Amino acid sequence: MRVYVPTTLTGLAEAHEGGALDQSAAYAVTPALREWYVSDDLEELEYAALNRAAQSSLRLLAADPQAPRRRVVVALDVADASVRPFPGDEYQDQASLGRVVLAGPVRLAKAAAVHADVADDEVVTDVAAAVAAVVAADAGDQDAQFTVDGAEDHDLLWYATQEIPSLFA
Repeated sequence: MRVYVPTTLTGLAEAHEGGALDQSAAYAVTPALREWYVSDDLEELEYAALNRAAQSSLRLLAADPQAPRRRVVVALDVADASVRPFPGDEYQDQASLGRVVLAGPVRLAKAAAVHADVADDEVVTDVAAAVAAVVAADAGDQDAQFTVDGAEDHDLLWYATQEIPSLFA
């Protein structure tokens, strides 16, 4: 099963150094996401799961004011048995659709790719604004949601796992 693990550049650096992602929250194509997205196209559904993980990365950035303001998502292929539904999966709000729980740390060497924002001033500014607004957006503030959605206007770039060190430069 392909899962998308939200993190930050700081978290990715720690995982790169330690060899494993400790993050247990991930996103995948779940029945709830499939029902919400109303598509049978697996590529579209995986893109939706990736976007949910990118939005979750904003929340991680909000919790770590020292982390560079770039969303990061690690794509991993894991055994189905190592993925559990998020408790209350059938009652998730739109932002957490597709959320799953990984059974334990995952070796970074198993990563298929890393998706991250480019280190461009416009992107970093929009992501920083989204980070500042994400808590209010989660509470239902429509103006804040508009700001958070602005970060989604920037696609995450694809990086091969051997390119991870270049993300820290």
